[in-house]
Amino acid sequence: MKKFSLLVSLLISFSVIFAQQDSTKKENVKTGFSMGGVPVVAYDADTGFKYGGLVNLYHYGDGSNYPNYNHSLYLEWSRTTKGSGINQLTYDALTLIPKTRVTFDVSYLTEQALNFYGFNGYQADYNSAFELTGGTDYISRMYFRHSRKLFRIKADFQGDVSEKWGKKLRWLAGVAHYRTNISTVDINKLNEGKTEDLLPDSTDLLYDKYVTWGVIPADQATGGNVTFLKAGAVFDSRDNEANPNKGIWSEALLITAPGFLGNDYAFTKLLLSHRQYFTIFPDRLTFAYRLSYQAKIAGDIPFYMLPYAIDSKATKDGLGGAKNIRGVLRNRVTGDGVAFGNFELRSKFLKTVIFNQNFYLGVNAFVDMGMVTSPYEFDLTGVPASELANLEFADESLHIGYGGGIRFVINSNFIIAVDYGIAAKKQDGTKGMYIGLNYLF
Repeated sequence: MKKFSLLVSLLISFSVIFAQQDSTKKENVKTGFSMGGVPVVAYDADTGFKYGGLVNLYHYGDGSNYPNYNHSLYLEWSRTTKGSGINQLTYDALTLIPKTRVTFDVSYLTEQALNFYGFNGYQADYNSAFELTGGTDYISRMYFRHSRKLFRIKADFQGDVSEKWGKKLRWLAGVAHYRTNISTVDINKLNEGKTEDLLPDSTDLLYDKYVTWGVIPADQATGGNVTFLKAGAVFDSRDNEANPNKGIWSEALLITAPGFLGNDYAFTKLLLSHRQYFTIFPDRLTFAYRLSYQAKIAGDIPFYMLPYAIDSKATKDGLGGAKNIRGVLRNRVTGDGVAFGNFELRSKFLKTVIFNQNFYLGVNAFVDMGMVTSPYEFDLTGVPASELANLEFADESLHIGYGGGIRFVINSNFIIAVDYGIAAKKQDGTKGMYIGLNYLF
């Protein structure tokens, strides 16, 4: 933790210096349309070169809601040379319907090698040596992966509960459909065009073993369709949405996938989240935290619906990785019930106006953590005795990641985020760099 303490000290020093300074240019109140866009460029030896772009269009109207927008349209198209891709359109409107927020999302997401470490956190052993090329225990770099193709369409609506509470207290209702196709990793495709460093093409991956042993039931092994309904209440007193300086954002939601909607597995989940923001130096330094609990309260959740964190605004990957426990392996923490927390110190500096666009830089330091609170139950009768220890490896406990990052912000809403996280335990990996959009919460 010494590295993290040093990072926090440096960020606080940065913030105190700039907290006493005023921008030489007054921030403009934005009206009409604004646009932010960046190319998507990345490279991975196994998934190939990633290319594409994303654009976020905003409409501020007469500016009376600034820094909040009236309408937002987010579009992303990206591909890799080995077949993974993101095709996403999200429309978010605060003024389309009076006193009602409308959010619509349609996405087609392909993953050639989605992280899969088993179930229930530390109860499932993660042995990094299985992925280490050239090591004596090497199996495959894809050992803890499987393929997933996901088509998702959803619509959410939020409206004011009463005149007394105004926009602070809202009801929420929504519907979503997920069509998921699961398979083992296509090793031949990943080896295509390579002459060296080839992946073994006749090796059972962890997913393959779980299917063979019956840990993953046969009728779930290739995915399925799920349609669910969402309902709940949201309390939101933030001073702005993109990067709040003060306020509370709490919600209680139920999502249910009933049998009468054609679901093969009916289930209901309870989702509770609380976020709070404290001003340390006005519009310069903020402390923010998030606590979340998500758990099954009825029915059976198919394994392919476990690695998601859902709230009133978005659906994110399961616990671990860019969206909740930075530094920890993506989807490392998976079960019927999970809880997680994020604690973050955020600063703003170098606030100015460039080409009539409001701009500032920000830095942040964070600690993230989470764990399985309700284990996913599965059948062990088909598991060989020699493998049982790997499925009952250790008692579950907190998975912790820590680190820092930087933000590049245009007009308060278009936020390019770069975070670097470090895992506190080797069972959760080592570190991760994340480049995306927006603050975590």
